[in-house]
Amino acid sequence: MKNRISVRLAVYFALALLVFAVAIGFTFTALFRQHTLDMTKQDMENRATLIAEKMSPYLASQAQDQAAQEQRGTQNGTGYGAFLKNLDAIAMSDVWIVDRNLDLITTGVAALKNYTYQDLPANAEEVVSEVFAGKTTFSESFSNLLETPSLTVGTPIFGESGEVVGVVLLHSPVEGMDTAITQGIIILVLSIAVALGVSVLLSTRLSLTFTRPLTALKNTTGRLAEGDYSVRTDIRRADEIGTLASSIDVLSVRLKEAEQQSEKFEKMRNDFIANVSHELRTPLTVVRGSLEALLDGVVTDGERTREYMEQMLAETKLLQRLVGDLLDLAKLQNMDFRIEKQPVALCGILQDVQRGARNIAAQKGVKVGLSLQSEDCVMLGDWDRIRQMFMVVVDNAVKFSPEGGEVSVRLWEDEHIFVSVRDSGKGISREELPDIFEKFSKTDDPSNIGGTGLGLAIAKQIAVRHDILIEVESEEGKGTEFIFKIPRHTPVNDHI
Repeated sequence: MKNRISVRLAVYFALALLVFAVAIGFTFTALFRQHTLDMTKQDMENRATLIAEKMSPYLASQAQDQAAQEQRGTQNGTGYGAFLKNLDAIAMSDVWIVDRNLDLITTGVAALKNYTYQDLPANAEEVVSEVFAGKTTFSESFSNLLETPSLTVGTPIFGESGEVVGVVLLHSPVEGMDTAITQGIIILVLSIAVALGVSVLLSTRLSLTFTRPLTALKNTTGRLAEGDYSVRTDIRRADEIGTLASSIDVLSVRLKEAEQQSEKFEKMRNDFIANVSHELRTPLTVVRGSLEALLDGVVTDGERTREYMEQMLAETKLLQRLVGDLLDLAKLQNMDFRIEKQPVALCGILQDVQRGARNIAAQKGVKVGLSLQSEDCVMLGDWDRIRQMFMVVVDNAVKFSPEGGEVSVRLWEDEHIFVSVRDSGKGISREELPDIFEKFSKTDDPSNIGGTGLGLAIAKQIAVRHDILIEVESEEGKGTEFIFKIPRHTPVNDHI
């Protein structure tokens, strides 16, 4: 089934309401029956009490003047005789009057069937006895005598001195009360049926409100599983489903970024292999060609032979340097490769770098200057690696400076230690500047023919492993400046 959850939710809601309706139905029926019975009893008691009050003078005078009572009961339908004749119609029920002589005085069913007190069933006699004791009593014991289920209320008739002079027995068929209860139950059932219908519609709509976003989430995750990381749920809700949808959207973005990063790494890997192959191909070709020329006897002159050997030695050194740089870069990029750090004097490193660069710079007539605004600069790091980092940058500065140019190395302190290496070369274009620290990033400058394109990449990794920030500022025609922001090392003195 396509929307099984929505159907199950609708069924659960309907069943819950049905169980609730059944419980309410039973409770309502019991309470309504009791309420109807109480109301009927109260009404019958009020009517019986009113009749008793009306009959009280009549029964009180009956003992004093029997003859006068008979005359009043038969005169032209007036007085108490007329009242008794119309008593059932006035009370809207069958009314029996039992006087203190235990005679039935009524024109209702008892009179038609000539009932006497002796005809009353045993339970009925108990009711009459309780009423003569001054109590108002209810009973259903007259039902067999009246040949229909009936409820009877017995109310005492009090004389002038407060004694009980008679009893009013007011009978009411139970079927009227049952009809009212049945009608109430029918109304309840109809209401429940309407409520169930409405609840099914509402529960279906509500379940669809829940399942539609779940379907959207299912479709989205399915497309993510297929590799479509551009998909979004487009669900905006301030509840748990909305939170889940937001998490899936974030996951989609992260997967898209990871895919792009993976593609970038794959491209870098392919470029790296291509670059290494290219860098290795040229010296290997030169070495192979020279060896073949020597072995084939193409070159026999001693001087030419020496030139070929020197060329092979230079290319071999280049290969050795390339392999060494690749190994250094691989080590530095491996976080498991530990760098032994200890306090080192940065000023001493820069002075050593200046001495080493002077030999290279002298060949081009480039001046390497060093300015130390502080001679007590201590950092935590590997002396050889830090020297290697600065040597790469200074070597490049000398390499790209014109003949007779100048390279300045300057150190100053603030909250951190700052080192600046500035050359007087032609600068780096804005397009090339972001990629200068990438592997095998080389310019087409003739002065960089012997470079491997790995120097700045190694310098960058050394800086990263020492928490050093490198910023590069360059303007074409005005030179390039590398600025190193180095954390200061503050020795901790132990006091005893």
